[in-house]
Amino acid sequence: MDINDFIEKFTACLNHSPASALLPETEFRKLEDWSSIFALIVIAMVDSDYNKVLSSEDIKNSKTLSDLFNVIESK
Repeated sequence: MDINDFIEKFTACLNHSPASALLPETEFRKLEDWSSIFALIVIAMVDSDYNKVLSSEDIKNSKTLSDLFNVIESK
């Protein structure tokens, strides 16, 4: 698992944000597409693609895509 793969999968869940616009430093909750529904989609993506359980608390405590990636990688 690497950060670029994660960003690509994260972007695939988005409606409007292009993959090239996202970087590890991107504050994902500031994205136009971000919502509580999108958080559930990300949780489901992490479960199906990485076989790891991401909680809403994990998302709440993460600011950037890199933060979120590090949480997933540590599980």
